[in-house]
Amino acid sequence: MSKKNVLPPELIPVRDAARRALGQVRPAHIANLRDLLGGSRSNAGRKLPPYYLVYFLLVDLLDFQNLGQFDKVAWSVPVEYSGVTYLIDHRKMGLGIFAEKVEEKEDAIREIVIRIQKAVKRAEPFYEWLADQALARSAVNVTNNSSELFDRYQFLVNLFKEKTADAIVRAREFVDLPGGGKRYVGGQLRREARWLALAAIDAFYSWTEHVFIHVAILLMRITTAAEITALAEAEWSKKYKAVFDLGDKAAKQYFDRLTEIRYELRNFTAHGAFGKQGEAYSFHSSAGAAPVFLPHKAGSRKYRMGAAIAFREEDALALIEEFITYLWSGGREPARMYLHDSELPVILTYAADGTYAAAMNSINSMNEFMEYEQARWDRAADMDF
Repeated sequence: MSKKNVLPPELIPVRDAARRALGQVRPAHIANLRDLLGGSRSNAGRKLPPYYLVYFLLVDLLDFQNLGQFDKVAWSVPVEYSGVTYLIDHRKMGLGIFAEKVEEKEDAIREIVIRIQKAVKRAEPFYEWLADQALARSAVNVTNNSSELFDRYQFLVNLFKEKTADAIVRAREFVDLPGGGKRYVGGQLRREARWLALAAIDAFYSWTEHVFIHVAILLMRITTAAEITALAEAEWSKKYKAVFDLGDKAAKQYFDRLTEIRYELRNFTAHGAFGKQGEAYSFHSSAGAAPVFLPHKAGSRKYRMGAAIAFREEDALALIEEFITYLWSGGREPARMYLHDSELPVILTYAADGTYAAAMNSINSMNEFMEYEQARWDRAADMDF
């Protein structure tokens, strides 16, 4: 059992069950390590469970020996089966079981793999406990998908602009309909542009749901796994407030306007275009059919009579572009560099120990930190130990 974690009494039966599942797969005592390190990868070993589950099982739960790191080897655990020693290694090309004259030992290695698979299943409560311990220490990385999510938003915005421009150029074109009559091409293109705009706006909110949490970590507004979990489950408004102080006039104005757009968009898309306030209804009158949601109920919103949604797409996208510039202004600019110029995860322990505080001081500080951190991740990925 790892010295970092003391196994609680309720997991002792789990450990014993995992050990029984391994059967004759036991810790090995190596006489000639050099020979084993030169062994070949087995085909049967390719069916091992994920490398971290195997490591947790053998090293952390069952106290097998880890020989440590070597060139292109992250960890190496020797095991014995039927009197023969094998190495279970996490190497650059993946996890595997290695041995001399491996072709003659494939059947035995297949048995080892089956035993490990069974033991991994028996150890599931231990894995859950181990993850809980890491979360309690906030020793976690938060995946950074900010750049990809933003690229999706930009892709849809660019398609909207292209479609809108095409609609203007082809405004006078028309096509003959099969049953007679004509349909103007420009009208259809404007309709398609509107669909793209709605998709782009939705993509923007999806990106902000993600990026606000990451910016809040980089700004040290949240520093624990419990806070991240709570914020991830919270409404968009709470994520916004984790980054911005609504006492700031500009932050409050953007919050109010973006909340309004988000409400109308979700009201439209999440309720089958009916809305919560009768937006899809028209009432009978001497003037003809009139929308139930009349302009006086729209307040300051730019409402269009007969529109299915209470804002102009062009206005909404223009506001979003303004906000994005505002988001990455001032002291938040280093966060944009980290989140969009790299695919590095956000490491929660760096928020707690002041590492991010130092990196967020300036553009130069963030550049230096990113170069250092990227080099570390590259070496780890290449297993240059």
